[in-house]
Amino acid sequence: MRETIKVLMVDDEKQFRTTTEKLLNRKGFQTLLAASGEEATAKLSEQPDVVVLDIKMGGMDGHQTLREMKAQHPDLPVIMLTGHGAMRSAKEALGEGAYDYLTKPCDIDLLASKIRDAYHQRNLAGGFEERRVMGVMVPLQEYTTMTGDVTIREAVATLKESFALKTATSRIMETGHRSILVMDNQEGLEGILTICDLLEMAMPPYLKAPKPSTADSIQYSPMFWKNMFSQGILAHAETKIRDVMSPPPPVIDGTASIMEAAYMMVNGNARRLVVALSGRIAGVIREQDLFFVIERILRA
Repeated sequence: MRETIKVLMVDDEKQFRTTTEKLLNRKGFQTLLAASGEEATAKLSEQPDVVVLDIKMGGMDGHQTLREMKAQHPDLPVIMLTGHGAMRSAKEALGEGAYDYLTKPCDIDLLASKIRDAYHQRNLAGGFEERRVMGVMVPLQEYTTMTGDVTIREAVATLKESFALKTATSRIMETGHRSILVMDNQEGLEGILTICDLLEMAMPPYLKAPKPSTADSIQYSPMFWKNMFSQGILAHAETKIRDVMSPPPPVIDGTASIMEAAYMMVNGNARRLVVALSGRIAGVIREQDLFFVIERILRA
């Protein structure tokens, strides 16, 4: 299973600390908080694995705090957070020993990915090694799940909360998964509900049926399409999601290589895979999770 990584989050904005702690804990991290550089250096005694450090703070700023941390623990990876107007300052921090930097607002998935990268690089003897699928996946408890007897109306309301951009503070954001895993009562996977499923649901049967050879030449008038989409959605508002969902995504073992995940996505035309560990569903790996791996490889 994935290791529990202890993260020290250093920022002088209380709301940012509180919100980020909740988001990181939900992703499986153990999060320590510090409101200043002075408090952060004192909390080094709690042996964090990775530090996320804001550059602009009162008292000891991020640069001073970074230098003090590196003096005490030279191998401790520190990720700097900065605004767009302080890019030069962030790049200077790399010369002072920072592992990496991110600009605000910061996507929580990208921040989590960089924290894991920093942790694994620190603990890897002999250099770079690719992580396995379980080190990249979104854990099941973080994904949106429902049973098949939920209505389309209920599912859409939940899905909106899941995939809509959530600006938790002015400096961190969270993006959702744009799909719902449909589970049975025994925690087995029945299928998946995607936005594409909802679009197909709205179409009348004759638009989805095989067309005659002359169909390509048929031109529908604007009146033909009028209100058709709204009518299609409203007609299925109380339909159970089990009746419109897609089959479950392909399953990949959590110990598999990420190249195997990429192969399955490309050859199976799948944007996401279900991850299993010891025969049980453990999470989902999405194409954007592999994108963050691509970015890391090119940055190394």
